[in-house]
Amino acid sequence: MTRFCIVLLGLVLCFAVSPGFAADEVCASCGYQVTVSGSFSHHRARTNAVVEGIGENPAAFREDVNGTNFTVTISHLPAGRYTVTIKAVEAVARAAGERVFDVIAGDVVLAKDFDILSAAGAPWKVAAISGTIEKEDDALRGPLRITFVASKGTAKFNTFEVKDASGAAVVAFQASELADAFTASAMRVPDVAEAPIWRDPSKPLKARVEDLIRRMSLAEKVAQLQNAAPAIPRLGLPAYNYWNEALHGVANNGIATVFPEPVGGAASWNPALFRQQGTIIGIEGRAKHNDYANANNGDSKWWTGLTFWTPNINIFRDPRWGRGQETYGEDPYLTSELAIEYVKGIQGDHPDYMLAMACAKHYAVHSGPERDRHRFNAQPSERDLYETYLPQFERVVREGKVAGVMSAYNALNGIPCSASSFLLDDLLRKQWGFEGYIVSDCDAIRDIWGQRQHRYVDTPEKAAAAAIKAGCNLCCGGDYNALVRAVQQGLVTEKEVDNALYHTLWTRFRLGLFDPPERVPYAKYTIKDNDTPEHGEVALELARQSLVLLKNDGILPLDRSRFKRIAVIGPNGNSKTMLEGNYHGSASRPVTILDGIKQLAGPGIEVTFAMGSPVTTRPGQAAWSRQDNETRRPIEELRAEALSHATNADLIIYVGGITPAQEGEGFDRDSIELPEVQQTLIRALHATGKPIVMVNCSGSAMALTWEDEHLPAILQAWYPGQEGGRAVAEVLFGEVNPSGHLPITFYRATADLPPFTDYSMSNRTYRYFSGKPLYAFGHGLSYTRFDYQRGRLSSKKITPDGSVKLTVTVRNSGKRDGDDVVQVYYRHVRSFEPQPKLSLCGFARVSLKHGTSTNVTIEIPAQRLRYWDRWTKRYVVEPGEYEFLIGAASDDIRIRLPMEVVAR
Repeated sequence: MTRFCIVLLGLVLCFAVSPGFAADEVCASCGYQVTVSGSFSHHRARTNAVVEGIGENPAAFREDVNGTNFTVTISHLPAGRYTVTIKAVEAVARAAGERVFDVIAGDVVLAKDFDILSAAGAPWKVAAISGTIEKEDDALRGPLRITFVASKGTAKFNTFEVKDASGAAVVAFQASELADAFTASAMRVPDVAEAPIWRDPSKPLKARVEDLIRRMSLAEKVAQLQNAAPAIPRLGLPAYNYWNEALHGVANNGIATVFPEPVGGAASWNPALFRQQGTIIGIEGRAKHNDYANANNGDSKWWTGLTFWTPNINIFRDPRWGRGQETYGEDPYLTSELAIEYVKGIQGDHPDYMLAMACAKHYAVHSGPERDRHRFNAQPSERDLYETYLPQFERVVREGKVAGVMSAYNALNGIPCSASSFLLDDLLRKQWGFEGYIVSDCDAIRDIWGQRQHRYVDTPEKAAAAAIKAGCNLCCGGDYNALVRAVQQGLVTEKEVDNALYHTLWTRFRLGLFDPPERVPYAKYTIKDNDTPEHGEVALELARQSLVLLKNDGILPLDRSRFKRIAVIGPNGNSKTMLEGNYHGSASRPVTILDGIKQLAGPGIEVTFAMGSPVTTRPGQAAWSRQDNETRRPIEELRAEALSHATNADLIIYVGGITPAQEGEGFDRDSIELPEVQQTLIRALHATGKPIVMVNCSGSAMALTWEDEHLPAILQAWYPGQEGGRAVAEVLFGEVNPSGHLPITFYRATADLPPFTDYSMSNRTYRYFSGKPLYAFGHGLSYTRFDYQRGRLSSKKITPDGSVKLTVTVRNSGKRDGDDVVQVYYRHVRSFEPQPKLSLCGFARVSLKHGTSTNVTIEIPAQRLRYWDRWTKRYVVEPGEYEFLIGAASDDIRIRLPMEVVAR
């Protein structure tokens, strides 16, 4: 028998169950949820012996928690530096070496081969383990977990304390405070006489899932509704952790193929390549999962599951948003087209089994501010909601058949998204026909009641019940443990818990995790299928197609006969961390931009490097910097070194911008200009009179107004992934013709932007912006020239349920082979309602040899012209006059074709 205990800092609960079962609890009156789970026992009132230890309370050491492998989890602890102190006395072992164990916190080993008796010197004396850890936000790396693993005997502790950087104790408890979590009724196992069928693949899926559910106690059901679902040995159910990430490659689990950051990949405007990327990620995820599960009795730990919480299909409405880099840009149509193919790639095309599972996030109306996301209330207009914030979710459900949807942290019009039946049930399931599972963002259930969050309800039980009733099936975190009490209090029924569990367990059945391997086609993948050369070639091709040539006065491609001494300067020139972006795996052979330039420059060309400056400095920050693993150096020294390199060079390639350290989860940018320290450097370099080609690295739009006015060429490289350096060099030297087009608008200044917290689309994105952008949505230059001719429509009149085929002849009239993206926009000539300036409704990527032409045909269903009618509360395709605009960018329209929608 194993005992699982919960520390509640004022109320602590514990219960005994079969080994392998874990349960959590949270206290409504205390700040943090502290859980002890795993294989352990709670020994109560073991001794009245005198404990020797300066300043210690002997009573604190009369009970202990001990076991072979158990974890203390502290949820909701803010990011920061903490000191963990664990104390114990030896009450059983009589000789050194009888009890030996490790204590681990993530990557930090707090104690290795710890022997209480040896450390204390004698029985009944206090031995302490202490160490400092750096903790990130729970949503990034999960809660703080301290794991005890015994190599001889059992691990144990008597007291546990966590202090923050100021020395204040934020968590402190002793084993004697632990008590049972659940009542006997919640632990009661149902008496099911029929033979189990849930492992029988010949039975209908619905019957199998329901059979497994009816064999669980209420406490077991609740434990399965959290991302770290424990094993139930008596049923033969393995443990499974639903939390895994794969925005642009399998993340946080060692070596994997690292593709460009999503916003960069979106610049390819290539849905077919996104399908390939998704398939590769699915294969590598399956390979890693199979490798771990096969060695661990079918269990799946954190980062080894097959439920990937990707893609992020929020609209990148404001370039200051830290997580915009994870998205596919600012346009609902482009986002939908890319996301649908990405999802199909990840999930595979087998009729019975999924390769892996995608999960569209963050639903809905979520794009900052990051610091307030746990309490922010988004209030878009009705039309903005239906025309900008929801369409891509609807399409990825209807057309992509995405398996999962993640509810967002924020509230929508006063109701937390994870408790919104309008979002999760009315729209998602009833209107759009969603059949998969819904998971909360991490700790979002707590936000429903938290006093510093939404305060939508006033207890954990009411919050958990509200989420379950609204349709949130799975909780990322431990907050659904309150469901046992919620059922007992009549706030939610066990049948409603069963319904949530049905959708949650459905995932594991569709992944084939309970079926014989010979029946599951994806069980064949092994770790040899991870990070293959073929996968790397796809990452390289996506990196190539992601690069956007923003400006070129003719200096590119570089003439090797002209430039014999090249100075690569800038904080991103030799950075591997910049390449990887956020939520990334580890590239086995990353190619920095400096590496790529050196490799492709060729013989007779000298390439030097100087960092020149840090990426940015903050007010009050010391004037020192470092690049990846280099030694910290004063900024003045870095700048002087860069100017020395520049003076001796024929050409400067400046590789700057920002990194995920300036934009990311939990924080936004205040301005979109190049950091001041880099502005100073680049102006000094310009003063040397040497030509400068700028390679800008960022996951968002930058206001490069001065750079556009003074530099001959600018290439937008994003965070280009493991092959980014090679791709950039190929474009610079003309081995590859640039073909990327912006999926976002580059504004001229931060002053062009509306207030960040205003969710109105007025004056945002290319569809509504009234000013002149620096680089427009869809912009992207080439080393060749494409001409558009003979635009025509299959019909000049269509009905609201009809479609029209648009054809244009595209000719490569330049001297190089190249790719172009034909973009089709539409606008209302006249309408009863205010409408966007123009909106994307179709596009096609085309490859042409120089001197050749082709006809490009794009079919446009009339439904793409719809808008939300506030009066009838439905989408309408308004009869009247429209105009199709065909071009190479939203501000480079070449052909206009009038068209009329007529009533049926």
